[in-house]
Amino acid sequence: MYSTNQFRRGLKIEVDGDPYNIVYFQHVKPGKGNAFVRTKLKNLVTGNVLEKTFKSGEKVGKPDLEKNAMQYMYSDGEDYNFMNLTTYESIMIPAENLGDATNFLKENIDVEVLFYKGSAIDIELPTFLNFVITQTDPGVRGDTVSGSTKPATIETGAVVQVPLFVEEGEKIRIDTRTGDYVERVKE
Repeated sequence: MYSTNQFRRGLKIEVDGDPYNIVYFQHVKPGKGNAFVRTKLKNLVTGNVLEKTFKSGEKVGKPDLEKNAMQYMYSDGEDYNFMNLTTYESIMIPAENLGDATNFLKENIDVEVLFYKGSAIDIELPTFLNFVITQTDPGVRGDTVSGSTKPATIETGAVVQVPLFVEEGEKIRIDTRTGDYVERVKE
């Protein structure tokens, strides 16, 4: 069981018998009345988003999820193929089940695949992954406003915001939970 004070982004909980992922949460302590937690939850089976408010200290269940270490192999456009690292069995997961994770899938990376009642419903990427920038505009000399960013396309086709000094062809580290630039990677 999880208490509302343990809520964090990405936590998997069970509400009304279905597994949900916490997309957003906010602890609210009004001046009058009891504290509560406002959440936005994504159903891991159907993909529907639900907004729900919990009383402070309320308990919710842990979903019966199974994690398997798998390796991403390839995509055929609509489905993504993963291979189990222990049995070498491969499974296909539809793109709509993966959501934004498809932006950071590179061939041969290891991921955790979540299974609910025997069917694959989601994946957990490594927290940080390295990517090569395939296209970005050059930084303009003198354009040194602190914190300025520019869009850059990485090798998977996703567009991320990077600092002005990052150039095309460089390798960068990205936080896959948020899609944010972390640092340049030296070879």
